[in-house]
Amino acid sequence: MRTEIITSKQNSTLVHVRKLLRSRSYREETGQYAAEGTKLLEEALHWSCDVQTVILTPEVVCPPTGSNVRVIQISKELMGQLSLQGQPQGAIFVCNFPKSTDTKIAPGTVILDGIQDPGNLGTILRTADALGIPVILSEGCADVYNPKTVRASMGAIFRSVPQWARRKDILESCIEANVPLWATAMGEGAVDIRAIPVCQYAVVIGNEGQGVSQEFLEAAAGTTIIPMNPRCESLNAAIAAAIVMWQMKR
Repeated sequence: MRTEIITSKQNSTLVHVRKLLRSRSYREETGQYAAEGTKLLEEALHWSCDVQTVILTPEVVCPPTGSNVRVIQISKELMGQLSLQGQPQGAIFVCNFPKSTDTKIAPGTVILDGIQDPGNLGTILRTADALGIPVILSEGCADVYNPKTVRASMGAIFRSVPQWARRKDILESCIEANVPLWATAMGEGAVDIRAIPVCQYAVVIGNEGQGVSQEFLEAAAGTTIIPMNPRCESLNAAIAAAIVMWQMKR
């Protein structure tokens, strides 16, 4: 394995990586994303996530890579300028986006509707991976390949490729698969989640502030709530999703 040494922050590869770490539109334009961390790098290589480039500081030992992976060494100073973290671990890597797959709705699927916080999204994907729950993202969700999402997922996006679909297509898929759609929403008629067989449904988790979109609410067979102390208004979206997924596995 040959290691290149780069010393200029103006190097085209470093400029490319800097943009991947900071711009969703650039990631979508190029079909690549960048992530940080030695543990995440090991996960990405282990799960064959089409790693293209690895950038390391001198003290970090590179894990075994394929012959097609470009390995670059830069100084700690350059890494500090490139990284988004206050204390960089000394490893940044670039992957190609995975191939997109057709949306498939199955009983026991969680649909994320406008989850905008990258940390919440990554945590939900990590929990879904741990419990073996399929997840579909709809419009308004944070970028799966935002570095904060990738970090919060703890490698889950490498092991379980997230699906994405428009609300309209999700609703059509539910009808075709004969899987009832339920929404998590407070209001008259909402059913205690412990009283329904959520493992047989596709359940929508809504936006952190505004909840489930009207389009999903109107199409849902029913709404369900997580019982909580009346003095508490709501739960964090990642916590609510974890409770729903746990109930699905019961």
